[in-house]
Amino acid sequence: MDTVAAERTVREDERASGRRPGAWFAGLLLAGVSVVLGCRAADTDGVTPVPQVLAFLPWLLAPTALALFLALRARWRTGLVWGVVVLGGLAWFIEPYGKTDNPGGPPLAEVRVLTSNVQFGRGTDALVDAVRRHDPDIVFVQECEQTCSAALRDAFEGDGYKYRQSVEGYGSDGSVILSRFPLTEAGAVPGTMGMPGATADVRGHRVRLQLAHPMPPLPGRLDTWRSELGRLRAYAEADRSTPTIVAGDFNASQDHAAFRRILDAGLRDGARLAGEDRTPSWPARTTPTFGAQIDHVLVSRDFAAQRARFLGVDGTDHRALLVDLTLHRRS
Repeated sequence: MDTVAAERTVREDERASGRRPGAWFAGLLLAGVSVVLGCRAADTDGVTPVPQVLAFLPWLLAPTALALFLALRARWRTGLVWGVVVLGGLAWFIEPYGKTDNPGGPPLAEVRVLTSNVQFGRGTDALVDAVRRHDPDIVFVQECEQTCSAALRDAFEGDGYKYRQSVEGYGSDGSVILSRFPLTEAGAVPGTMGMPGATADVRGHRVRLQLAHPMPPLPGRLDTWRSELGRLRAYAEADRSTPTIVAGDFNASQDHAAFRRILDAGLRDGARLAGEDRTPSWPARTTPTFGAQIDHVLVSRDFAAQRARFLGVDGTDHRALLVDLTLHRRS
């Protein structure tokens, strides 16, 4: 009997030893996801690599599920409880953020908005085709360097888009707003890359327009990223009485605290209003299977959104966003 018991103990020790690496790996996965989830719960973007990972928060369900599987195989009860808690936290924060209340006043005008990052101008030709195909009223173009800016002028200046505001530049610095509605220059929000602004006369109604293209959350440049998103928030807060559209590549998703503060300044996300709150826009090569929604059309509470579509644009790593809006009179 002593020999049998000893052999059984040895086998159990061997099985436990075999399960130990799975438990360790599960613990590492859960620890990493917990750090990111903790920053999300604390309403902070943290430090590198947390801001970069936060953009892909919904996809953290995959490593969490793997950790739960490994903890189950390793019979690690603490890991199972930990994994279930993390899974529940992710499910909670994957829910859309921001208000969705509809305007109460009568409709005044229909406005179709297109925003596109053309990646150093490489997507310019495809964007021209998309504009002609979808016929937006206002077009926000980021990373539109001088060749791109000239191409858009040649293509559209005599073809309905008589009005434009731009910050001319090289590489990612240039940005352009094209409009069928008359524009008045309103200055640019200061930033590393061009962020022009304007005031549009939309069938007799004044509408503020602001292109968004803050610095991405690169390691070592997080303070600049936060600062430039903060300037966009200040723009939104500066005038809450005038209908406002802020559109572009925000280099941030709804899971970033710095972006949520822009929404808290009184803006709504057009994609969310139209039921496309988690549709990824970048990187285009892996969307819609995998990616983050960092391209947005944000609007004041004067607007309702009927439809949002993410469009493939050849030559760029972003999908364009097309949103159909209705401007309402404030009740």
